[in-house]
Amino acid sequence: MSDQPDLSDLQSSGQLDSVPSETLPVGWNYEATVAEIEAIIDRIERGELDLADMFDQFSIAVERLRQCESFLARQQQQVDLLVETLLDEPDLF
Repeated sequence: MSDQPDLSDLQSSGQLDSVPSETLPVGWNYEATVAEIEAIIDRIERGELDLADMFDQFSIAVERLRQCESFLARQQQQVDLLVETLLDEPDLF
């Protein structure tokens, strides 16, 4: 087994507290969310939506972008902490 911290260790220790804490829906998937955002942008650019629907879809896209940003920030924080752990323990190499 590895002595490296995993995401649950980092979360329980509070080391991820500086990262936005957007709660992602169960089953949330980064790639699917990006595809949804791209589809919304495509419909807006093609002019397929009336004005009210365009604003609704724009709001959805903004929310999905926030979810992606939160996810990526948390993943970056985890990577940074794991790299720091590796640098602090040169005996691992």
